[in-house]
Amino acid sequence: MTHPATDAPPPREAVGPLLRGLSVLRVLSAGGGRQAVGDLVRATGLARSTVDRVLSTLARLGHVRTEGRDAVLAPGLLELGNAYLAACELPDRLGPYAERLADALDESVSLAVPDGDGVRFVHQTTRRRAMSLAFRIGDLLPAERGAAGALFAADWDEDAWRRWRERHAADPTDAGFPAVPPRRGDGSGTDPATDFASRAEAARTAGWSLDDQLIEPGLVAVAMPVRDAVDRPACVVSVVSHTSRLAPGDLPAAALPRLRETVARMEQALAAPAPPVTAPTAPRHASWMRAAKRELGPEFVESLARGLLTLTAFGTGRAALPLTAVAEATGLARATARRALLTLEHLGYLASDGRLFRPTPKVLELGFAPLSGLTLPEIAQPHLATLVEQVHDSASMAVLSGTDIQYVARVPTVRIMSVNITVGTRFPAYPTSMGRVLLADLPPAERAAHLARTTLAPLTRHTVTSADRLAALLEQVHEDGYALVDEELEEGLRSIAAPVRDRDGRVVAAVNVSTHAGHRSPTEDRDALLPALRAAAARIEADLHTAGRYRQVPLT
Repeated sequence: MTHPATDAPPPREAVGPLLRGLSVLRVLSAGGGRQAVGDLVRATGLARSTVDRVLSTLARLGHVRTEGRDAVLAPGLLELGNAYLAACELPDRLGPYAERLADALDESVSLAVPDGDGVRFVHQTTRRRAMSLAFRIGDLLPAERGAAGALFAADWDEDAWRRWRERHAADPTDAGFPAVPPRRGDGSGTDPATDFASRAEAARTAGWSLDDQLIEPGLVAVAMPVRDAVDRPACVVSVVSHTSRLAPGDLPAAALPRLRETVARMEQALAAPAPPVTAPTAPRHASWMRAAKRELGPEFVESLARGLLTLTAFGTGRAALPLTAVAEATGLARATARRALLTLEHLGYLASDGRLFRPTPKVLELGFAPLSGLTLPEIAQPHLATLVEQVHDSASMAVLSGTDIQYVARVPTVRIMSVNITVGTRFPAYPTSMGRVLLADLPPAERAAHLARTTLAPLTRHTVTSADRLAALLEQVHEDGYALVDEELEEGLRSIAAPVRDRDGRVVAAVNVSTHAGHRSPTEDRDALLPALRAAAARIEADLHTAGRYRQVPLT
């Protein structure tokens, strides 16, 4: 499959609002995920009113939010990259092998695919080291600055080499690749491009390639291709180390034996029968678009939303789809879906053989790299802020840490406690609403062990200090799905908490609202606060599940 160059004029059927909306997303993504709206106007050359309508539409889709004068990428945008990753199947099929290889070697392991004359990461299993550079899923590297690029270039034809030479001549410092440190353009230092062709030929002969500090001093890697059933390199798996651990000359001997074994298993996994076709995961159907249009009017650009919706038609078992299948999956008319597909093909986000459309790695340029670095507190913070605006009381998130809870996110209002709560503050779990939500989800044996090593001290005259009574309360919290604690941590303080669950259904955090106990009865507070609290927890969970599809989201 091929796709045309994006500098060609758009086809007559191209969807103008989709072209403009994607230009905003590209600029916002290239800027690290946050840009002043005025800067977006200048960078895209679009009218301010157009940018405002694009951002309003993207915000309604959950792809962007606004904070003051800035536009910020939101986790919902990861739906687009997730669709590509699910369709290509590489992280799902090969990721477990990469993780086992990383465990065996105690080194970082990555999977990368070709994207034009660059290399884009689709999986990362990292080992925390004192390195100055770490790559993310979606990051794009110049082919010449890494072992993976030499392996892909070994299969290039003359046209591919010509395009690479033209790009390198036009961008000698790699300014178009923000994931890597720029090269000096004054002719000093070593240019990895000078011997790239010979490195590619050596990689073809040896079947593996070495990156001897091509990206930055100290960073070394050895890589091998993983070939598909027709002997094409489906991806490259790299073992990444540092010269403080292994000298460049020592890395191949240390890594290649296990790397070869892993590649053989990966190729067997790729040759296995295709996974069952799953139902389309498009989160918003065409009917949802029409409802949003009725509500927002001209501030919702329906043709932009429809165009982005077509990308979510792809997924596991749906790597390549005809027009009819895309229209059925999205609920769009065939003519509407066709124009969107042709626009996305023109921009390089889809490839086509004339009948089937397939998402390309370029989809990952739409915010995946900056968003793949989000932590759970960063995901939760804007939802907590919205919750506080609704209930006019402070809201927080905490995780379990030993016998304590630790605050990881907080949006305060009026201070009602004698203790100033900040991120990092710890309290005993047993007399807090968030602690009880977290304890209630533990397996019974683990919960009992936790209570056995906890001293149930009376912090106020209301604190539950009976182990049997606390165990019964935790069972009730487990059944109810929330916890309300009334003046057990501090006199005058009442709080209500709800769980936040990961993709596997485990409670990984809790969110709460804290209020003054004298304003209403406990029942009145429950009725007034719990619906909004649960809705906020659900929004956090939705973003967490999207962000955690292909990476482990840090909890702190």
